[in-house]
Amino acid sequence: MTSPRVFVLIVAAGSGQRFGGDLPKQYQALAGKPLLRHCLETFSVHPGITGILVAINPDHRALYDRATAGLAHLLPPIAGGKSRQDSVLNGLERLAAEKPDLVLIHDAARPLIDAETISRSIAALSQHRAVLVAVPVVDTIKRGKNGRVGDTVDRRDLWRAQTPQAFHFADILAAHRRFAGRELTDDAALAEAAGIPVMFVLGSERNFKVTTQEDMERAERIMSGQMEFRTGNGFDVHKLIKGDGVTMCGVRIPCEFALEGHSDADVGLHALTDAVLGAIGAKDIGAHFPPSDPQWRGAASWKFLDHAANLVKERGGRIAHCDVTIICEKPKVGPHRDAMVARVAEILGISADRVSVKATTTEKLGFTGRGEGIAAQATATVALPG
Repeated sequence: MTSPRVFVLIVAAGSGQRFGGDLPKQYQALAGKPLLRHCLETFSVHPGITGILVAINPDHRALYDRATAGLAHLLPPIAGGKSRQDSVLNGLERLAAEKPDLVLIHDAARPLIDAETISRSIAALSQHRAVLVAVPVVDTIKRGKNGRVGDTVDRRDLWRAQTPQAFHFADILAAHRRFAGRELTDDAALAEAAGIPVMFVLGSERNFKVTTQEDMERAERIMSGQMEFRTGNGFDVHKLIKGDGVTMCGVRIPCEFALEGHSDADVGLHALTDAVLGAIGAKDIGAHFPPSDPQWRGAASWKFLDHAANLVKERGGRIAHCDVTIICEKPKVGPHRDAMVARVAEILGISADRVSVKATTTEKLGFTGRGEGIAAQATATVALPG
């Protein structure tokens, strides 16, 4: 039996103005990554998912590109509409060209969706036309007016709706077209209005919607509590020779000398690569990129660090922080420090406030003091599933 073509539509077009901060909520950092990226990573590695489409504000395209770099199964994003319902309709119309059998519609503001909930939603669609992820209400519910408590509501049949909400594609597309312009609370409500029976699928208390800064802090605590933190150290040295510039921490610095090495001799990235590899017990940079292998001659060192970062991701982990110290008399690192921080953060896919680049001298002592070479040491803190 052929597996169904299952697509995910992520709604991420909001401005998030009520949330606060310089960035829209979906692009603010959660555990070192944009909030949007967390749910995308979960969907992108799920074996039942064929493809993913994200509805975004076109003004946020650069933020989106940075947040999604390197993820699999992503279609080019679609422009969202004035309302959530408009955004979903835009996305469904675009997905029609992919001929999906099933579609899961999910809010970007729910970053902690888990693989088991996704699997339950897909499986339920083999028996039902539409399913709604939800959790039963456990608190006592009161009805009130003008601040005064009225009666107690029977909670036995009450559920709190979450996402994803999953549907047979043709059904939900037809329903959205039929009720375009009518503002209903969610896609399940729209399906109900179209006469499509919607069944419950058990969700998770973790799968809450990040609406306030307090919610973001709660999500941070949950993620930290499930991870163990490991630290790795790295050290590297390269000889100075005559040349026209050096590359350090991914930034080219024009000067009258160069660093000698099999690759581009980026001493900062080499040290940091070893630190990341050390944190996950994955040997050292030479084991992955042997200097004897001609394919790495002159190679850009960001590829080495990117490889180490991907090994962390494959283990279900994340890089929580990294710190690089460059030891040299020249060139001056200070004027380039911000660019180095930004480049390292870009390679690792983390926010710049989780990257530190410093420089020091040895007060004219030793080989660095004599200008014979440049050294770097680095520390990386990695969070891995406990």
